[in-house]
Amino acid sequence: MTRLTHGLARPARPRPGLTYREVGATRTPDALPAGYHHLRHSAVVGHGRAAFEAAGAAVTSWRMHRATGALVRSDAERARPGVHLEVALGAGPLRIGVPCEVIWTAYEEERIGFAYGTLTGHAECGEESFVVELAPDGTVRFTVTAFSRPGTWYTRLAGPLIPPLQHAYARRLGRTLARLVRT
Repeated sequence: MTRLTHGLARPARPRPGLTYREVGATRTPDALPAGYHHLRHSAVVGHGRAAFEAAGAAVTSWRMHRATGALVRSDAERARPGVHLEVALGAGPLRIGVPCEVIWTAYEEERIGFAYGTLTGHAECGEESFVVELAPDGTVRFTVTAFSRPGTWYTRLAGPLIPPLQHAYARRLGRTLARLVRT
């Protein structure tokens, strides 16, 4: 994979290869774009600064995704805008890989995470963010926020099956991250 670096694009003009216009919309999860299925899932994954840092590192280094059994190929070891990656789920000939580009990252005092957007060849069109936050009481919360719609004939055909599968995977990510934080 080649590494491309881009700044955050304007929502009106997608970057070459991205399959949707609302680039960066997961940064403000209360204002997701219309015309897409919206996903929001949040789970407590630990408590305290050490748990927050462990969770943030697992999210931004692809470790969380890999621990679910996903195959992740990336042109970087850590999330940063412009990084390309492919996430593949399934097994053997049923393994489906989807190309993405990191749109934005957050490496802040109480917030760590990133969002990736779909590239040409992805089965869906949209964006998904994975964010860990440290609350004032020490609670560490992981949140997945996404907006998507079918991008291929087979995801259109699968129609109503896709959102529950996406939500199940978000729950799995939360459980996996909680386990990683504990170990």
